[in-house]
Amino acid sequence: MAKQSTNNSLPVFDKPKVELHIHLDGAVRPETILHFAKKREMKLPVDTVEDLLQLIVCEKPASLTAFLGKFAHYMPVIAGDREAVKRIAYELVETKAKEGVIYVEVRYSPHFLANCNVDPLPWNQKEGDLTPDEVVNLVNQGLREGEQDFNIKARSILCCMRHMPKWSSEVVELCKKYRNEGVVAIDLAGDESLNCEAFPGHRRAYEEAVKSGIHRTVHAGEVGPPSVVREAVEVLKAERIGHGYHTVEDQELYSQLLKQNMHFETCPISSYLTGACDPDYTKHPIIRFREDKANYSINTDDPLIFKSTLEDDYKTVKKYMGFTEEEFMRVNLNSAKSSFLPEKEKKDLLNRLYEAYGMVKTTEF
Repeated sequence: MAKQSTNNSLPVFDKPKVELHIHLDGAVRPETILHFAKKREMKLPVDTVEDLLQLIVCEKPASLTAFLGKFAHYMPVIAGDREAVKRIAYELVETKAKEGVIYVEVRYSPHFLANCNVDPLPWNQKEGDLTPDEVVNLVNQGLREGEQDFNIKARSILCCMRHMPKWSSEVVELCKKYRNEGVVAIDLAGDESLNCEAFPGHRRAYEEAVKSGIHRTVHAGEVGPPSVVREAVEVLKAERIGHGYHTVEDQELYSQLLKQNMHFETCPISSYLTGACDPDYTKHPIIRFREDKANYSINTDDPLIFKSTLEDDYKTVKKYMGFTEEEFMRVNLNSAKSSFLPEKEKKDLLNRLYEAYGMVKTTEF
């Protein structure tokens, strides 16, 4: 089933929204890629926005591996360039503000945007002088400037990569260093077949996160089995699950997480195009989440590669999954409650939503 276009139509949900799962490197504007390719004199196989999108965009369901391969087409143009790193963060905030988002948590791997103090160097880059630490500082700057210019709150989550456990100790240290400058959590992304028993570097990083009071989310149960979700919760002490669709295949685990009010960061269009779920949206696990009043959010994941907007995801769940305005409000309130903001800022965010939704702020929805 094809996703819905937002052209020439009223928004499905025109009230303020919260987004908790979007990748910075999957949300770069194609115009920005072309700009820095020209500026850095780096040859791309295409030179127009239309042709670039033909190269990058997933038009129909494919494997998660095929999807991840799309990044290699354009990330060498962005990685290692200070101006580019700061700009993509700023532009993401602008885009989200235009979509009616008032709070966003954007995630990325600092190592994938660096070209110094990284082993191995990503994207076949030559050694440069942009370290993962400076990447985080630049992203923070871009997000802060976007906040000021577009009246939106933006925070970031730093990703460990499953295939690179030796990076994880530095990721958690960067979370600690920048926790008061916009970084709110640690994440683990990548190939779910690489479990933490075989790669203890991730487990140690998450143990340090728990010890240091760093919030934790984990990509799990997107394409992997429920056992990956169980590992995320029991071993890594995840407070939220990225995607988590396959959790419903283990009724005991699913019931346990419902009781714990575990938050699932769902991404409807993403799950269709990466082959994570049945291509028939009317059979999607999100429907089960909705029926069971689970705690979950609706997010875009990688809007560049899916050529989508948050509106597209909202339209999809309304058309195929029976979403109502009441459910959209419930989902966004749960997103705010499950955000990694400090308690006072979280209460302020919730009060903004209650006011916008015409609710008394003490309402339990």
